[in-house]
Amino acid sequence: MSAPLREAASVILLRRADPGFEVFLLRRHRKASFMASAFVFPGGGAEPGEDARTTAARELFEEAGVLLGHADAALEAQTLELPIQAMLRRRILDGADAATVLVAAGLAWTTEVLVPWAHWITPSIEPRRFSARFFACELPNGQVPSFDAIETVDQAWVRPREALERAGELRLPPPQIRTFWELSQLDTVEEVLAAGRARGEEPHPVMPRVRMAAPGEPLCLLLPWDPEYTEAGSGDATPLAYRPRWAVGPSRFVLEGQTWRHVAAPGSTTAG
Repeated sequence: MSAPLREAASVILLRRADPGFEVFLLRRHRKASFMASAFVFPGGGAEPGEDARTTAARELFEEAGVLLGHADAALEAQTLELPIQAMLRRRILDGADAATVLVAAGLAWTTEVLVPWAHWITPSIEPRRFSARFFACELPNGQVPSFDAIETVDQAWVRPREALERAGELRLPPPQIRTFWELSQLDTVEEVLAAGRARGEEPHPVMPRVRMAAPGEPLCLLLPWDPEYTEAGSGDATPLAYRPRWAVGPSRFVLEGQTWRHVAAPGSTTAG
């Protein structure tokens, strides 16, 4: 029986660079129960009653210190010592309810800047499973992200192609590798956000399946547009009900040592 799914959200945080753009990563603690020691996008599980965008904004603030918020005219702001962001974040990390903290400060989340990118579901073979929505967002002016030193212990800004080259060093999980492959096809923050808006019109969950292999063959994960996804994959599936325009390129992951490689199915091309 498959483990239950928990709703989650992650943020692909972008900043402009010359040339192109960079993406922010956080390294999870080596004792973390999920993706230990891996560099990942800021994100985490939803709180009860929370929608995906709010989860994304809250997790970005908790894990990276980046506040997607604005003054709420309907709320009575209280005077707080500066820097307000560091104070609010510390209160939340110390256990205070994030929504309550924002209300007390006369703030509300600004979630409309989060552009949908992807929806990943953990394979059914995993003991902990998430239904995670990925959003893209540009780093707000004047803000500097920092890891929380609790769940995350390091950070990095990387260009997409650099991330792919350093996939083993960064211990990137498949969703991050796939996302960096997609981002590597784009040149600017504007192109990423435009692509995200287009992708949002063609939603479809991505749940990898384990490819049934002979003894001694490396672990292989199949994505829904892989030609063997339905027949050779095991576990729960989300076969494509239609072919989204983003469902192109390499369609599987192969584990080589401790590094995931994003590769095309035999006989196919990365062009899709």
